[in-house]
Amino acid sequence: MNYEERKALALAEIGAHHKEAVGISDALADEPELSGYEYKSSARLVEYLRSQGWNVEYPFHGIDTAFKAVLGDGNSHKRKLAILTEYDALAIGHACGHCVSAAISILSAMGLAKLQDELDVDIHVLGTPNEEFNGAKCVMVNDGIFDIYDMAMMVHMYNHNLTTTKLLAKDAFTYRFKGRSAHAASAPWDGNNALNGVTLMFHAIDMLRQHVKDDVRIHGVIRNGGMAANIVPEEATCEVFVRSLDREYLNDVVRKVEDCARGAAIATQTTYDRTEIGYPYDDLRNNKVGLKILEEVFEELDIPLDRDYDGIFASTDAGNVSKVCPTFHPTLKIAEPDVALHTKEFEEAVRTEVAHKAIADGAKLIALQAIRIFGDETNFVAMKSEFEK
Repeated sequence: MNYEERKALALAEIGAHHKEAVGISDALADEPELSGYEYKSSARLVEYLRSQGWNVEYPFHGIDTAFKAVLGDGNSHKRKLAILTEYDALAIGHACGHCVSAAISILSAMGLAKLQDELDVDIHVLGTPNEEFNGAKCVMVNDGIFDIYDMAMMVHMYNHNLTTTKLLAKDAFTYRFKGRSAHAASAPWDGNNALNGVTLMFHAIDMLRQHVKDDVRIHGVIRNGGMAANIVPEEATCEVFVRSLDREYLNDVVRKVEDCARGAAIATQTTYDRTEIGYPYDDLRNNKVGLKILEEVFEELDIPLDRDYDGIFASTDAGNVSKVCPTFHPTLKIAEPDVALHTKEFEEAVRTEVAHKAIADGAKLIALQAIRIFGDETNFVAMKSEFEK
């Protein structure tokens, strides 16, 4: 087959399965599940893939809500493509659009299924849950799951059409301050206020913000501030996220945040300990060769790109995948630019006709990118060569 014939086959399959994919997205949106608890969501995706002839390992890699779907034995061709699939929600529902993104991944797999032999590539659909919190992709990267792949890709929802996103590396911690309880009125001098330690740490972080680079984000919440107003808090707990576009610089900022905690503990005569939340997320390593091809795919599909956009997306464990194989994380617009991710307004956008169209567009992006990369030896070698530099 030539490129046009491969494209026609993929687009026909995407069209044939589009309605089913829309149904999957809407069903996930109607029953959102938090990170690590995506039992119904993962089961729904697995059931559909199995009904279409895919062999699915579920659970996968010891993660209850992860899966790996392959056609045949999944190891019959010389190259391998990982289609990443996210399906966890937030407390306010699918306000990150993972229901739509999951449907895109599944639909793109349908579009490529009949091209495995033609492209000489094993297509693997990897269910990667827990993106919002612990990062299943991080576990898989650390354990070498992605070492076998030549390329990984997914499409995320957003308020802009982009070939790639600025991903912030992220570290997240729980800080637990410990003091000594006392009667807050009759003998406060006998106590050491753990909540004062937390609040002083937050004030120190606020001052630190004056002296870090523009891309740094430091934000947190107090999870436990004490038991009652008339008892000096013996224990107080906060969560703090630290982000930056550059992992090395982030490591230095984390050290400074640690100094904020240490100084607050000294000043309030308390102690503290720190526990890591989930896994560190890395920034996204871009592949210029692949991005140029992806830009051509956007143009071919007549999807307008927001070329002058320079905003920061956020953080995701797809950044970790990009360190071990060429990884593409384009976005499709399903909401207006003033509607941000992680808001109720964005959650409402995932059920719209715009989102339903994005399911088809996103599947086409993945399918045509795969056809252009794996169907053209020059493109494949150039992409791999750049990654290996």
